[in-house]
Amino acid sequence: MFEFQDRADAGRRLARKLAGLHGRNVIVLGLPRGGVPVAFEVARALRAPLDVIVVRKLGVPFQPEVAMGAIGEGNSRVLDSPVLALSGVGDEELEAVEKRERRVLEARVLRYRRGRPRKDLRGRTAVIVDDGIATGSTARVACQVARKLGAAEVVLAVPVAAAGVLAGLDGPDEVVCLQSPRDFQAVGYYYRDFTPTEDEEVEHLLDAADRWLLRPGVGDTAGNGGSIEEEIEIPDGPVRLQGTLHLPAQCRGIVIFAHGSGSGRHSPRNRFVASILQDAGLGTVLLDLLTPREEFDRKNVFDIELLAARLTAATRWLGGRDDTSSCRIGFFGASTGAGAALWAAAGLGDEIAAVVSRGGRPDLAAARLGAVRAPTLLIVGSADTEVLALNRQAMALMHAPVKLETVAGASHLFVEPGTLAQAARLAAAWFRHYLLASGEDRAAQ
Repeated sequence: MFEFQDRADAGRRLARKLAGLHGRNVIVLGLPRGGVPVAFEVARALRAPLDVIVVRKLGVPFQPEVAMGAIGEGNSRVLDSPVLALSGVGDEELEAVEKRERRVLEARVLRYRRGRPRKDLRGRTAVIVDDGIATGSTARVACQVARKLGAAEVVLAVPVAAAGVLAGLDGPDEVVCLQSPRDFQAVGYYYRDFTPTEDEEVEHLLDAADRWLLRPGVGDTAGNGGSIEEEIEIPDGPVRLQGTLHLPAQCRGIVIFAHGSGSGRHSPRNRFVASILQDAGLGTVLLDLLTPREEFDRKNVFDIELLAARLTAATRWLGGRDDTSSCRIGFFGASTGAGAALWAAAGLGDEIAAVVSRGGRPDLAAARLGAVRAPTLLIVGSADTEVLALNRQAMALMHAPVKLETVAGASHLFVEPGTLAQAARLAAAWFRHYLLASGEDRAAQ
């Protein structure tokens, strides 16, 4: 039973429920790690600052997934007396668990707030967001921390929570929850994609919020270093493709994303990669290559020619804008999207300056690989042996400059800690070289 596609989808749905908070001196606080992608979407919709509120569950020593309490910043602590009584955990065992978890908590506070001061909660409405509530221990301690830091009002907002737990929560002034089943399963049971959120994604979402979410209005560059982000619509015959365009102050290169397996512009993994490219000075276009109606037919996900035509339409659209017509264009393709990116690049010739494939299926464009002229980087996880073999076979069909990079220990989706960030950095370096460097600099390297 899936209620949400992923955390970003849950965040957008939750934001609609919280729309009445717009303009009420709100600050959104995500619970790391999984709550931050949800909170990011809420903060984006409310045009509110985003921060983290760091808490740690205190797990029963012989059954760590069961919470006997939680701790938070500022030495806050909440204990679950019934669980402690049933488990028989004594003071010494509790102290040992708390000491261990306090070290982890303090390390995370330092990591997430490095160069980023804590947002001031005094007199504000604190909206605490997590991806779900199972026992309520971390939610209670998060509310306690927010009050200790001066929040005038505390709103707890989650996509899903156990009905019995919600009834017993006394920390927040208001609770907003989209689903509260009585036969509650684990939080991940209600998500189609519950891929673990890594520390790198938390950091980049916080950075992105500081850069993008605080501008006065869409397309307004005030206080945003001259960069803009706007929701766009690209015509392709009778279809209108929805996307998000990010342009740095002086844009010389733009990367269009071709998502794999039917995912769209809200994909948290591609947003994470996009943020690293943006940090490298590149513009990005996150695009829904399929309309919501088209997504219902799974054959469209593998219609490489259709997806390539949509990428071509996006390239032409950028060429028709005054602020992007002189930019060099690159494609970033993931999974099946890589096949579409290479197919489109073959037809566009020198209009595409570079292509990067991450965990891609270039073999899906085998008939066109010999016509690709853009320098191409293939990034594959070392544990993704079948796709690695397909990429090596594809290289033999290509005449353009092509390079294969393997990321040690990574599987197809790059879910292992640090592997997606490593792939993103490889992509950023490739695009910087081919999209941002001058012709003389590229020739010299």
